[in-house]
Amino acid sequence: MRAGAKISARVPHSVGAVARLTAGATRRIICLFDFNPFPSQTSARRPAQRIGHANGLSGAIYAVFQKIELNPTQGTTAGTLWLNSPVQAPAATPPGDWRARVADWAKHADLVPDLGQNIGSRVWWRGLVTCLSLCGTMLALAPGATTIPGNAPAPLDANHFDQYRSQMISASALGSDSGLRMAATDAVAPLAETPERPQIELDAALGTGDSFAHTLARSGVSDRDAGTVLSLIGSAVDPDSIAAGTRVRMVLGRRPNRQVARPLDRLAVRARLELALEITRENSALALKRIPIAVDNTPLRIRGRVGDSLYRAARAAGAEPSSIQSYLKVLATRLNIGSDIGADDHFDIIVAHRRAATGETETGELLFAGLDRARGKDVNMLKWTKDGSQQWFEASGVGEKRGVLAAPVSGRMSSSYGARFHPILGYKRMHAGVDFAAAFGTPIYAVTDGRVTYAGWHGGHGKYVRLQHGGGVGSGYAHMSRIAVAAGQSVRRGQVIGYVGSTGLSTGPHLHYELYRGGATINPTSIKFTQVAQLSGAALNAFKARLADLKRLPVGLGEPAVKTAQAAGGALVAAGGVAHTR
Repeated sequence: MRAGAKISARVPHSVGAVARLTAGATRRIICLFDFNPFPSQTSARRPAQRIGHANGLSGAIYAVFQKIELNPTQGTTAGTLWLNSPVQAPAATPPGDWRARVADWAKHADLVPDLGQNIGSRVWWRGLVTCLSLCGTMLALAPGATTIPGNAPAPLDANHFDQYRSQMISASALGSDSGLRMAATDAVAPLAETPERPQIELDAALGTGDSFAHTLARSGVSDRDAGTVLSLIGSAVDPDSIAAGTRVRMVLGRRPNRQVARPLDRLAVRARLELALEITRENSALALKRIPIAVDNTPLRIRGRVGDSLYRAARAAGAEPSSIQSYLKVLATRLNIGSDIGADDHFDIIVAHRRAATGETETGELLFAGLDRARGKDVNMLKWTKDGSQQWFEASGVGEKRGVLAAPVSGRMSSSYGARFHPILGYKRMHAGVDFAAAFGTPIYAVTDGRVTYAGWHGGHGKYVRLQHGGGVGSGYAHMSRIAVAAGQSVRRGQVIGYVGSTGLSTGPHLHYELYRGGATINPTSIKFTQVAQLSGAALNAFKARLADLKRLPVGLGEPAVKTAQAAGGALVAAGGVAHTR
C-alpha cells in the first residue's frame, strides 16, 4: 500500500469497530480504531493504530493515520483514512505455529500492570494473579530451614573444664581466672594468708585546709606514732604553719599481725625553705633530726624593654604575674598606664627573693618599682614603713598622695546635708550629714587613712564609728548593723569598718555619713583634701641608703649569691643532709 492511499469503509456506531478495507490490492486488512460518537467531531487526527490481516495472518503492522473522516449520520458510518507512510504486507505465518501465537500474545499483553491504578479492571485482576503466582512460586522453591547435621563435641569433665576456665578471659564474677595459664594441681598448697611487704614507702602531700595530723592518719600511721611525730615537729616549728602542698615522705615498717597498724620507721618533711626535718626510729623510739639549709636572701632584680606590651615583656623576663600586678598598681599612682608608657621605656622590678642551697626558690613581695622613660620623668618608687604602716615613697622621700575621699558605701545618696523634717521625731531640725541608701549588710569603708577614736553605741546614731584623719578632719558612720573595728585601731583608705544596718533612730537600712573639721560638722560633699607623707632626717637617710643598695643589684641572680648557694649546698651534701622540695 502506497503512501497517501485512500481507504474507505463503513463501520457501525461503536468504539473499536472492525472495518474491511480495500486499497488497490486483493488482500483484505482489518483496521481497529476508536470512534468518536459525538457528531460534532467529524474530523480528527488519530495516533498510530493496529492493523492486522483478517485471513489468519500472524503479523501486525502499524501505520500513522494522517486523517480520519467519519459520517455518523447514516445507519452505518463511512470512514476515509489517509496513511502517512507505505504499509508493507507482512509475511504469512502458518496458522499452526502456536509458539508464534504465544509470542505475539506475550508481546502485547501487559502481565505486570501497576496495581495502584484501574483497581478492579480486567487488567488489574490479571496483574494481581501474576503477582500471586510469582510469590507462590518463590515460596514453593525456597530451601528448607533444617540444620546441617554434624558431630556434637564430647562433654568436658571437671578437670578439663577447670583448665579451660583458667585460660579464658572474662569477668571475674563469672568465675574466670584471667591471667592464669594453668589450673592448680595437687602440688599447690593453699596459703592461710598472703605475706606482707616488709616496708611500705608513702609520699603524701598536705592539702589545702588539711592538717598535718590528718595527713598522718590517712597515710596509716598509728595514733601513738602520730602523736609522737607531732610532738617532735612541734619542738622545731608549728605543724599548722607548714604550707599546703608540702610533700611528706614516710616509710612504714613490718607489723606483727594484720590487726595492728604498721610502725613508722622514717619521716622526712621540708618544714621551711631553710629547714628540713627527718624523724627516724632508733632503738624502738622515734628521734628528730634537724637539717638546716643555707638560703640566700638577695632580692631579685628584673629589667627589660617595654616593647609592645609591658606585661608580656615582664613575663618574658621572668617576673611572676602577682609581682607584675603589684608593679602596675604602683605605676598607676604616678602616670597613666595606657598612654604614658612608651615602647622604648625600660621597666625595673625588684622583688624579695629567697634561694635555697638545694635549688628551691621563694618569691616575695614587690620592693621597688621603677620605669626609665625615654620621654618624661623617670619613676622610682620604694616601699617603706612609716608610723607602723607601709606605703610607697618616691626617690626624694615623698610618699603617696591621697586626694579625693573615697565613697563610704556603695549606694545612692538619699538625703543631703542641711535642715530637714525628721521622719521619726516629727519636726524640722539640722541634718548634720548625708544619707546613703544601701542594702542591709553592705560593707562600709573608711574614706581615707585614719585612726578609730570611737566604736560602739552612740544614742540616736545607733552603732557608730568615728575616725580621726590628718589636718583636724574626722568622719563618722552611723546606723551600722555590725562594727568591724575597735577604738584605737589604725585603718587604711578603703578598709571595711562596718556594715549597713538600721540601728538607732532609723526608718530603714542606710548609712548616715558625717564629716568634721575642728570638731564641727561640715558638708561632706564640699571638702577635698590631700595627704602627703614626707620622710626627713634619719628616716630619709635610711630610705636613700636602701634605695641605693637595691639599685646596685645586678639583673637576675647575682654571681656572689649563686656561689654562696652552691657552696652551702656542697657542705650540706657532705654532711649527709637531704632536702625535699615543697
